[in-house]
Amino acid sequence: MKTRRRRRRRITAKFVIILVLFIIALTLGILVLSNSGSDNDNVVPGETQKPGLIDSIFSKTPEPTETPEPEPTETPEPTPTPLPEFSPYAIEGTRPSDFGMETAIEVNGEIVSSYQREQTIDFGEGRDYTQLEGIITFRGNNFRDNPAYGTATIVEKTLDDANAWIVNTGSVPKVYGSGAWTGSGWTGQPLIVRWPEETKRIMNLYDSAKNKTDLVEVIYATMDGHIYFLDLDTGERTRDPINMGRYPFKGAGALDPRGYPLMYLGSGDDSKDYGEGSSHASIISLIDGKVLYEFGSKDSFSLRGKLSYFDSSALVDAETDTLIYPGENGILYMIKLNTNYDVNAGTISVAPEVVKWRYKGSRNNSTATVDGSKGWWFGMEDSAIIWRGHLIVSDNGGHMMCINLNTLELVWVQDVLDDTNCTAVLELENGHPYVYCSTSFHGGWRADTNAKASIPIWKLDAETGRIVWKNTDYSCQTVSGVSGGVQGSFAIGKGSLSELVFAPVAMTDGHRGKLVAFSKTDGHVVWECNFAGYPWSSPVVVYDQNGNGYLIQCNSSGYMHLVDGQTGTILYEFSLGSNVEASPAVFENTVVVGTRGQKIYGVKIK
Repeated sequence: MKTRRRRRRRITAKFVIILVLFIIALTLGILVLSNSGSDNDNVVPGETQKPGLIDSIFSKTPEPTETPEPEPTETPEPTPTPLPEFSPYAIEGTRPSDFGMETAIEVNGEIVSSYQREQTIDFGEGRDYTQLEGIITFRGNNFRDNPAYGTATIVEKTLDDANAWIVNTGSVPKVYGSGAWTGSGWTGQPLIVRWPEETKRIMNLYDSAKNKTDLVEVIYATMDGHIYFLDLDTGERTRDPINMGRYPFKGAGALDPRGYPLMYLGSGDDSKDYGEGSSHASIISLIDGKVLYEFGSKDSFSLRGKLSYFDSSALVDAETDTLIYPGENGILYMIKLNTNYDVNAGTISVAPEVVKWRYKGSRNNSTATVDGSKGWWFGMEDSAIIWRGHLIVSDNGGHMMCINLNTLELVWVQDVLDDTNCTAVLELENGHPYVYCSTSFHGGWRADTNAKASIPIWKLDAETGRIVWKNTDYSCQTVSGVSGGVQGSFAIGKGSLSELVFAPVAMTDGHRGKLVAFSKTDGHVVWECNFAGYPWSSPVVVYDQNGNGYLIQCNSSGYMHLVDGQTGTILYEFSLGSNVEASPAVFENTVVVGTRGQKIYGVKIK
């Protein structure tokens, strides 16, 4: 009998593979259970979690998913840079009581003991005064820092006198004494504006002007009692002049910074037609040339009697609809206009509510004579600076004053020595405001036996009125009808000229004068440019496409000069034929200025 052999099982490769996979799976399962209990429970918020072993071995890149389209959102308005704080106060030497100052306030015809505005006045920087393209008040804005708009393309560094346009003006007889007011006088700056198209359509422009693309209009009030309207490019009339009744206009006037078709203008003397005390300020509609409102004439609130001249140039606070206008009668007018402007209907109106502020110091007297024998005058001929809620202005009696416009409190006073007609200029340096200023003088107040007096140039701290520096005085003289010193206004250098401030000094050697560049840091003289005539006209700084700065300066000998701002070198000059007391304004490459010789010039810088 055969015995059956037991067949041995062979371990196949397939079996081994299955066994290995089983062992690996079992091991991994044990590891996963151990990891899930401890590591993940101790994850700290904010830390990156390490992957477990199972993840690192078997993880796969997930299939990409479609990213949903983001919902469109509006771009947020940029947050405006906050304005530097300005809270002025008096220190020893600038306290109003040191000058015996007394003030009074009148609200809608009633004298009140105190005042608080319901809507706060808070002016920003000069560059933000208006969105209009052009020069719409004396020296451009509320800092009064430069009446030039845009950049000039300057190649030849000359003035194109051969192709200048010229417009004739006239004269009016003087009320007091003999003679006439002729042409354009001090301060006499033109206004220049490129109107929005919707405004052009409703104004009484000639069709040729209304249909001209990008019309830039020159608006010039002159001493013949008219307001002229001219095309900047050609000098041609854009509309009929406005005859204001034989009142001489020495000041620049002002346009509304909101682009409203309104002009604010005051006369510099009485009219032969209306007699003593008739001078006043007006609000004029530039839609049809009609006067909407008048104020200032024979104001019973004034301490200067019937005198009611306005050589200053107004400012408007757009946010509160308030006109701010100093007068030579010693009153600061703040007028809530209640403007109603309907561009679609082509109408504009005002319903004024008037607040007045006046002052008097220990050396002021309403009966002051020209020689000063009965005291010094009060009244404001220069144009005011406004920064935040405060106004800074000089007067005929040697006071520079800082006034809180929201309470009408007199904050500080600085002694600027004499009759001051020069409009000061304000600049922010690292956010802090400083004022550059000077003065002229009358023969009977400070002059020596040769009718000469010293004229200083000052830099003041606008917060306290403190003198930061005072440069070496200039010896100037005054003769009948012509005051020596600084009658024109300062120009502030920017960009390549940022270290300099410029002032015209009159009557330094007989009837001669000079343009002087001072260091802003310490007041030392950087350069002087001497002229054969005296400069009552204010300098204008113009910048070219490369940032180089040049100055336009006119003077009594009738010349217009183009001056290198870095060196004081006269690059070009030509004669306008007669005395230039008025201050130019510049729009891009075109300079506009009037003369006492009854002509207005438009001159290109080449």
